[in-house]
Amino acid sequence: MQQKMFKDKYPIFSLEFTKDQSKFATIAEILDYLHTLIEADPKAVNIAIFDHYTHTKSVDGVINPEILDAQNIILCFGWELPSADPVAVRPRSIGITEFNDKFIVNFMEAPNPVANATMVTWVKSLVK
Repeated sequence: MQQKMFKDKYPIFSLEFTKDQSKFATIAEILDYLHTLIEADPKAVNIAIFDHYTHTKSVDGVINPEILDAQNIILCFGWELPSADPVAVRPRSIGITEFNDKFIVNFMEAPNPVANATMVTWVKSLVK
């Protein structure tokens, strides 16, 4: 798993793996698996699936021609509200982008280290 800064501002965790290395053949299978993990976690709640690719295409947005699909599973680990500030950085999203020969799965770093570690574990478990 790689840690990097997106646009020199947003800390993200990203894992790139070939389709041969993946336990799953499609984004739909990956989303189903992540949904199962979220539902099994007593501190997490599944919110929605967002079809990023279709939305971007529908607004005549720019899509790298190498990208075949891109979807997000949206969830929340909201187990504390000490102030209004956490509301600004919730919910969480794990993105899955499909290319011809690989997947890239990424998410923005969570302010809660336990939530972040959980998402790292979940993403790493997608690889054989």
